[in-house]
Amino acid sequence: MPAARTSSLPRSAAVAAVVAAALGAGLLAGASSASAAEVRIHDIQGATRLSPLAGQKVEGVPGIVTGIRTYGSSKGFWFQDASPDDDAATSEGIFVFTSSNPTVAVGDSVTVSGTVSDYVPGGASSGNQSLTEISKPTVTVVSSGNAVPAAVVLNSRSVPDRYAPAGDTAASNSINALTLQPKKYALDFYESLEGMNVRVGSSRVTTATDAYSELWVTVKPHENQTRRGGSLYASYEDQNTGRLQIQSLIPTATEAFPTANVGDVVTSGAQGPLDFNSFGGYTVLATNSLTVKDNGLQPEVIRPQRKGELAVATYNVENLDPTDPQSKFDNLAAAVVNNLASPDIVALEEIQDNNGAKNDGTVDSSVTVKKFTDAIVAAGGPAYEARTIDPVDGKSGGEPGGNIRQVFLFNPDRVSFTDIPGGDATTATTVVGGGHGQVSLSASPGRIDPANAAWANSRVPLVGQFAFRGEKVFVIANHFASKGGDFALTSQYQPVPRSSETQRHLQAQAVNTFTQEILKADKHANVLALGDINDFDFSDTTKLIEAGGALYSGIRSLPKNERYTYDYQGNSQVLDQILVSPSVRRGGFFFDSVHINSEFAAQNSDHDPQVIHFRP
Repeated sequence: MPAARTSSLPRSAAVAAVVAAALGAGLLAGASSASAAEVRIHDIQGATRLSPLAGQKVEGVPGIVTGIRTYGSSKGFWFQDASPDDDAATSEGIFVFTSSNPTVAVGDSVTVSGTVSDYVPGGASSGNQSLTEISKPTVTVVSSGNAVPAAVVLNSRSVPDRYAPAGDTAASNSINALTLQPKKYALDFYESLEGMNVRVGSSRVTTATDAYSELWVTVKPHENQTRRGGSLYASYEDQNTGRLQIQSLIPTATEAFPTANVGDVVTSGAQGPLDFNSFGGYTVLATNSLTVKDNGLQPEVIRPQRKGELAVATYNVENLDPTDPQSKFDNLAAAVVNNLASPDIVALEEIQDNNGAKNDGTVDSSVTVKKFTDAIVAAGGPAYEARTIDPVDGKSGGEPGGNIRQVFLFNPDRVSFTDIPGGDATTATTVVGGGHGQVSLSASPGRIDPANAAWANSRVPLVGQFAFRGEKVFVIANHFASKGGDFALTSQYQPVPRSSETQRHLQAQAVNTFTQEILKADKHANVLALGDINDFDFSDTTKLIEAGGALYSGIRSLPKNERYTYDYQGNSQVLDQILVSPSVRRGGFFFDSVHINSEFAAQNSDHDPQVIHFRP
């Protein structure tokens, strides 16, 4: 823990006194002298997220170098005051942006002069909190070989259980100007340590190592633990306060960053400056070597469907197109056969056109689909047939030129597809007929309400009519609008705005309306609405799809600690769903989210597939 703090003045009075004295002594903007140590790091950091000295010049600020970054676009070093004040809200560490490789070493006692700034990683439009730093520095080394200030330990005792305060309503719910309460809120606690030397002990990995040499751990091992070692994100009020990102200050050219899966343990712990960045917020930048214990996480395997059961799956295959390496097709295909047990129907999301991201007007995806179905046969699976509708070029969002769409695969030896002509990219499919077993679609495959503004720059749902053992089954394959544009959980705005919900709510209502039309014609109809919903099982989006009892999210049939399909920034969460109509629910079903991707450093997709077995 840091040494005892000495100032007896209240924080506001202390800052005012320091600033007044510094101005009088010529230590701030326009000064010609930098001899006294009146302005210290805690005075620069202040007791809020914004520096009281932002935009001003400071001179002769003392401290001990605790970490150095010699890679990337933000080169510089962190230093920390060895004589802290007694205000827990004021950080004693700060980043010095040098723009080139620093010439100091860890343990150097230095004085720094430069300009104070509140830099917002990702820019002001990102909604991120700011990072207080000193730029355009002049650095003087006073001595070398000094002990760095003791690291503050981050664990279940030190990190509060509440995540963030409510923002100031007069400032669009920003928390920037609020006085930090580090004993009450986790975000305030982390902010009060911004730039300081901190330590995370042996800790469980909650998001696997990614391509950018970063992983996530939890400092609270019992906080919402999933069955396989993650941290479940179960509500907007329970964001998992123990989540922290770990990166390394040791260049990967010198020492490889460890590869870890969810549930593995960083046995070495991590010690170094606490930074804030636009790709995860608060991050421990380790100055020590990282070692990981492999706890042997394995991809899940689902049981095969039993006699009389129809098996239906949904799988986001992450922008699959013929330019992808054959290994991606082979690995995805092997998962369908071996991990999903060759479902009778597979609804795919993110199938791209025949030349992928090449933006030349191509919309046909037959080459992509055939390459995938051939790979499934090669893996020992069935000869799936496919049905889809090509989107209008450039209108379905996603990677420019890719024209992503949903595709049905089905095993003709087990289930038949009812082909009803008339479906195309712009024609709305309707419900025709009525009475038990008489309801049908006007087109199959077809699209739901494609002229609806809900689908602007997004994927229109694909609907198909199937027959299994003489019973009709209606499947609606969805890929709702992404969460792009939403602010991060660590945003300066609390509660966090979720602007992307607006479009998904309209999409959910459209799918619910169409389902209600089927059920109005036949209340016993077997309907599945599935796919990448891009929203949580507890979200208003899900509630709107389910409205009126038309549908029920099957993932709720699982134990709570197994309800996730995606792993992001230390949170195991639901994005993909299979929702069922009342007759399917009443008849009983088996459901599983098959964890084969999201928890692993090596992924074939960033989503886990889901499978449902039921008897129509």
